[in-house]
Amino acid sequence: MTSVLHYGVDSEVRLELPPGVLVAECGGNAAGKLDDVAATLDSALHAPLEFPPLAQAAVPGDTVVIAIDQGVPQAAALMPPVVRTLVELGVPPRNIAILLPQNGRRAPREDPRCMLADRLRGEVGFLTHDARNRDQLAYLAATRDGRPIYLNRAMLDADLVLPIGCTRCASTPGYLGVLGGIYPTFADAAAQGRVGAATAGELDIPARRQAWREVEEVGWLLGVQFAVQVVPGRAGTVGHVVAGQIDAVARRSTQLCDAAWSYHVPRRASLVIAAIEGQRAEQTWDNVGRALAAASRAVEDDGSIAICCDLDEAPGPGVAQCAGADDLRVVYRRIVHDAPADTLPAAQLALALARTRVYLLSRLDESTVEELGMAPVSSAAEIARLAGRHPSCILLANAQHTVATLDS
Repeated sequence: MTSVLHYGVDSEVRLELPPGVLVAECGGNAAGKLDDVAATLDSALHAPLEFPPLAQAAVPGDTVVIAIDQGVPQAAALMPPVVRTLVELGVPPRNIAILLPQNGRRAPREDPRCMLADRLRGEVGFLTHDARNRDQLAYLAATRDGRPIYLNRAMLDADLVLPIGCTRCASTPGYLGVLGGIYPTFADAAAQGRVGAATAGELDIPARRQAWREVEEVGWLLGVQFAVQVVPGRAGTVGHVVAGQIDAVARRSTQLCDAAWSYHVPRRASLVIAAIEGQRAEQTWDNVGRALAAASRAVEDDGSIAICCDLDEAPGPGVAQCAGADDLRVVYRRIVHDAPADTLPAAQLALALARTRVYLLSRLDESTVEELGMAPVSSAAEIARLAGRHPSCILLANAQHTVATLDS
């Protein structure tokens, strides 16, 4: 039987596995793909869940910040219906700003205004959040436990903040729900590190609950009531769009995400092959970290994980700490304590290397991959040969989204 895993834009791994070797194929079989993202969002904005239409959430002359979280697929396609609705309400285009997180080391991102009408593209603002620039930050309030909250100044100056986020399965490292697209995404670097580290590594339920409570408190302090959530489809597409009241959006988008990306597998396998499909926006260290986490849940102790992707982004300071490490558990604890900007992939790489062998098929130099403690793979054929040497195998397509849970 032939199994095919797609990665990157148009690459694939073809596997011919003997009977009984393939334990499970997971990832994206139930994920939808919207043919018209803008039209679907337009309908959702006019008939949101448990909330009046977006047109009733603002008044003419308001200032509006559209805050787009990291990793939202097809973000530019979401802008025309949002901006059009606000302008028809009487919000001047110059009073609308689109706010994105800092881009890190990646190549320049697509301008989120590129699909707006010409007359709007030059007036709607485009801001990039820099968590270390104090001039961009303003004090919101203190949390119940006395922590000062600093957020992007544009959000605090706005009459309406509209968050647009990407829903993930609850156990995905780094995921903090609908309001996680506000905080710590657009907070100061200290909050990003502290809150992000609580969910980036091993499942620490008390720490995760505390982080979620803090995120929800900040959303309440900021007065955010309306949100848009995207449920990802395959290969960097949009599967579903949900809009409305925060709690209602969280419930519905979680249901849709679990139906698309949550799988049950009968047992662990000695080899898990995890593929990251999609264009350059999907080929990131964060997604490699998510893929490692998904594969780690399904692989046997002392087994092997193979990541197939088109990553060409240089490793960040956290990931670099895995190079030449004698004790990866010590490295993991240091990463979580120091909370560098790339805590998520760094923590997941350290954890995976501590208990498995990790192979990486990517566009990185083989020397870079080797220095990080992974085995470089130069072709899909090598992955197929690797699979032929293992007694059991699990395949994870779109592994940046997929969660495989063992049957109880």
